[in-house]
Parts: sequence; C-alpha cells; structure tokens
Amino acid sequence: MSQTSPKKALDAADIRARKGATPLVCLTAYTTPVAQLADQECDLVLVGDSVGMVLHGFDSTLPVTLEMMILHGQAVARGLSRAMMVVDMPFGSYEESPEQAFRNAARVMAETGAGAVKLEGGQHMADTIRHLVQRGIPVMAHVGLTPQAFNTLGGYRVQGKGSAGAQVLADARAVAGAGAFSVVLEKVPADLADQITADIDIPTVGIGASAGCDGQILVIDDMLGLFDAFKPKFVKRYAHLAGDAAEAIRTYADEVRSRSFPAAEHVFSNETDPT
Repeated sequence: MSQTSPKKALDAADIRARKGATPLVCLTAYTTPVAQLADQECDLVLVGDSVGMVLHGFDSTLPVTLEMMILHGQAVARGLSRAMMVVDMPFGSYEESPEQAFRNAARVMAETGAGAVKLEGGQHMADTIRHLVQRGIPVMAHVGLTPQAFNTLGGYRVQGKGSAGAQVLADARAVAGAGAFSVVLEKVPADLADQITADIDIPTVGIGASAGCDGQILVIDDMLGLFDAFKPKFVKRYAHLAGDAAEAIRTYADEVRSRSFPAAEHVFSNETDPT
C-alpha cells in the first residue's frame, strides 16, 4: 500500500528559485503553536528579533540576546514541517567581524535547525555575508529600515526617499552580490522597491515596501491584531484578536466572581470520574 510522502521542508535554494514567480508568503513566529498555524500557509517563517518587543516588552530589539533567539528558534522548529525557518541574528552578535558572525550563526544553525539566518545591513555587511555563505550558512539580508540601527537612522523612518534611494539600491546590490539568497526591503518607497526587485536576481521580501516585491512579510501579532497600541501604516489587520481576548477574559472574570464557573461539567466527582 502506498503512503503519502511527507512534505519536503523548503530551503534557501527553493526560496531563491521563486524569484519572479508566485509571491512568497512569510510571517514571524516565536512559539510552537503559532509556528504550526503559520506552517500551513507560509513559505518562510522568521524567528524575528521582534520577539523582544512583541513577547518580552522591550522598547526596541536591541536587548535581545543570542540565547533568546535560540530558545525561540527551537520552539518554532517544533511546529514546522514545510516552511523554511530563518532566525534573526540579534544586535551585537555579528557586527564585530565575519569571524564573530560565523561563530554565532553556526551556533544558531546547530542548536535550532534553522535553514538560514538573517542579518541587517547593506554594503558594509557584504563581506560578512560572503564569509557566512562560503562556509555553508545561507543568509537572508535586510536593507532599508534596519531596526537594530534605529538610533543612527533617526528612528523608524522611511529609508531611501529621493536621492537617498541610490544608497538603498547599492545596499541591495551588494548583499545579492555577496551571496544572500533573498533580501528584506523594509519601509522603503514603493517605486524604489520595484526598481530593486527588477534590478537584483534574488527575491525581495517587502514589509512596508511594494506589492511588486517577490514576497511579503509581517509580524504575526501585528496582522492578527493581538495588540492595539501600535499599528504601523504598512500593517493590515486581518483579525482583531486583542478585542476578542479582552472580551473572553472579561466574561471569565465575571463568571468566576459570580461563581458560575466552574459549573458541574467542569469539576470532578466520585460518581462520574472514578479514576
């Protein structure tokens, strides 16, 4: 009797081959249950250093550690069977030198089973990307707004407006030339994102960029509406789970205070539950 073969997990070569084809669907995930949900539809799941802000309450991604990324990467890996998992390299774990980047990226790959790492930066990170790729570590690049550098970028501002677009284009060309298999374009003007997408031979993944990119990525908590305090322009709410959760908690609290929960069907007795 024939058996259905398990789905092959996507890898860097599969993602790169999607250049100009069906757009890549990408989301972040930080836990096993969310990874299981994302795996059903996503081509790539990013364990983003955004976990620091989304789950740990930090004001930026800067306090995130390598150990945190590995822990969440291990959790996400348990929930994936098809989607490629990419893990962010946190601030301070790769900028010092290509050798430092390799040591830490190799640890991430070995301890999480990730298919690739992602690091921020353009031309100045090209040598590091090349160093990693030549040693067997696939790299997803990230140019435009690079959140780890928000202190030097003047905050979370659009990057590449007007004449500044030449630098973002040069950054994208540099990371593609260094061997990155794809590149995130964050918060850049749509016409610049379209130009970059047409200019380089690796897939572009937009976040606050253009529908013309080779794929799109969002922070999953943003698109599910799990909190309402902050909503970037580029986020579309596909659900409003914060409101649903608040209502459920309110109802639970009311029932506990009124002693209507737990009801008879929620408690154990000698007659109905002998074991």
